[in-house]
Amino acid sequence: MVLSVEDVSFAYPRRSDLIKGITFSVDKGDVLCLLGPNGTGKTTLLRCLLGINKIKRGGIRIGGRPISEMSARELARQVAYVPQAASVAFPYQVLDLVLMGRSPHLGIMSTPAEKDLEIAGWALARTGISHLQYSLFSEISGGERQLVLISRALAQQSGLLIMDEPTASLDYGNQTRILKIIRELAAKGYTIIMTTHFPNHAFLACNKAAIMKEGIIAAIGSPEEVITDDSLSDLYTTEIKVVSTGLRGLPGELKVCVPLMPREAAL
Repeated sequence: MVLSVEDVSFAYPRRSDLIKGITFSVDKGDVLCLLGPNGTGKTTLLRCLLGINKIKRGGIRIGGRPISEMSARELARQVAYVPQAASVAFPYQVLDLVLMGRSPHLGIMSTPAEKDLEIAGWALARTGISHLQYSLFSEISGGERQLVLISRALAQQSGLLIMDEPTASLDYGNQTRILKIIRELAAKGYTIIMTTHFPNHAFLACNKAAIMKEGIIAAIGSPEEVITDDSLSDLYTTEIKVVSTGLRGLPGELKVCVPLMPREAAL
């Protein structure tokens, strides 16, 4: 068991619980897709898993060890975080940002060694952006920035990746590219937890899906079990159909989530 979450609750001071008794686990090679509307606590839960938010009740274990017993450096060696792509205040080169992923493995006042440069180069190659290593992060596209953040997480060499909406605001091409990387990483043994507002991504890249609503996990299982007409329509308070379709030249069927919008009556 890579990660286990046991009856976890969290609340900000002087507020009621935002996370309420959440329990789940993921194993090596699992990709868990966490679905839920805005404000339901998805990012708050991720911050709990990262040890940023101190939980009110319950326990979180990585590799069987409570994260409450780990130092920040120890935890960073176990889990890496990929936030939504963002700008940075300083004009860092892409390679410099990726090298920051090596920080948990360096001593105080140490500088990256040749081995760290090799690992950063491998991470950039893994995501297909070696050609950007000397570019400024502030001058590349949103999709390229997201690939840089994934590269930084890979350079961290943590087996568990936490990804907060890794395809947010990206075009179809970059969404597909990142989902493909996620599948490939899982095949190599990485364990990934990702949030998204696109249920289709669970069918494309994940073997587990969880529906989060009002601070609880309402359902968890395979995407086929969890993502249904009724569950999505209830979750997003709009009618949604899950359609199975075959595509010429591809084996099997593909499931697609389609929101239904009634046509306006003719004037």
